[in-house]
Amino acid sequence: MSDCDTCNSYVWDEDLEEYCCLADIDEDDYARMMQEERGHHERCPYWQSDDEYAVVRHQAF
Repeated sequence: MSDCDTCNSYVWDEDLEEYCCLADIDEDDYARMMQEERGHHERCPYWQSDDEYAVVRHQAF
């Protein structure tokens, strides 16, 4: 599983019949992200967690 799989911007496209990133990443940002050594979601400024319960998880017993 890649970090893109856990991103809120990574969605299924019915027309293309594949997953696509909805983030508006330009060519320069993409090149910079691929050159850095950190995890993908740490270097992608558009990554957003798709974990709906992350905000309230700390309230669990």
